[in-house]
Amino acid sequence: MKAKKVLFITQEIVPYMEESEMAHSGRALPISAQDHGREVRIFMPKWGIVNERRNQLHEVIRLSGMNMIINDTDHPLIIKVASMQGSRLQVYFIDNDDYFMKRMMEKDENGEEYKDNGERAVFYTRGVLETVKKLRWCPDVIVCQGWIGTLVPFYIKTLYSEEPSYRDTKVIYLNEAFELTKEIGKELIDSIYHKNLPADVIESVRKEHYTYTDLLQMARDYADGIILGSPNIKEETKALFTESGKPVMEYPGADDFEEKCIDFYDAIYSIGKEEQEEN
Repeated sequence: MKAKKVLFITQEIVPYMEESEMAHSGRALPISAQDHGREVRIFMPKWGIVNERRNQLHEVIRLSGMNMIINDTDHPLIIKVASMQGSRLQVYFIDNDDYFMKRMMEKDENGEEYKDNGERAVFYTRGVLETVKKLRWCPDVIVCQGWIGTLVPFYIKTLYSEEPSYRDTKVIYLNEAFELTKEIGKELIDSIYHKNLPADVIESVRKEHYTYTDLLQMARDYADGIILGSPNIKEETKALFTESGKPVMEYPGADDFEEKCIDFYDAIYSIGKEEQEEN
């Protein structure tokens, strides 16, 4: 059974960001999915270092204008879009003055990690999922990537579990050789909080401080499958996923990576589907 609609929630994509392992997979995997006949949507943060003029970004008025309430504060959601060079794909960008405009990715100009990275991840995740709802598009599989995508599996399986757009969606977390080094403060739990999340769900993920490993564990615990997308992932991080009992696709090598990912999307999407159809 094929995953016909695949949503990519990425951290970075070439050419909008400088070349990196993550930026290359952020571009290559959606193109490969489309080449295999899949319907694709792509989202990325509009980091302050993305050159809007050079990359011809423009605001999508019909999708913008929503306010995301985080920590009892309204944060306007701005949606921009651009055509990915050398492909037939569009990239939707999540923007906001507080979290992304004039700000870099995880670190500032002095190399210090932003204290509100967890809050930024919450805003990005909910911004993407709310925008996809407005598009009236129901993904079969979501592939989420990077530190800013670690909360996607949690939200899909909790806050958005009964949403028609995501009720049958499978979530795959793509892990690569990257990590945050500083702890994320306890304010993350206040950012995660939402009135429609049961108290026991909030308590199950509450910590005094969150490390990057804690975020990866949340991604692992709520994801339906894991892709190890790099040969350079630390052994302890690999073990965190491979010993979890979740389906894991280990890195097969650069030549086979995109092709194996397509097969993995389909395998994860098929889990439980045959039984549902029979019933």
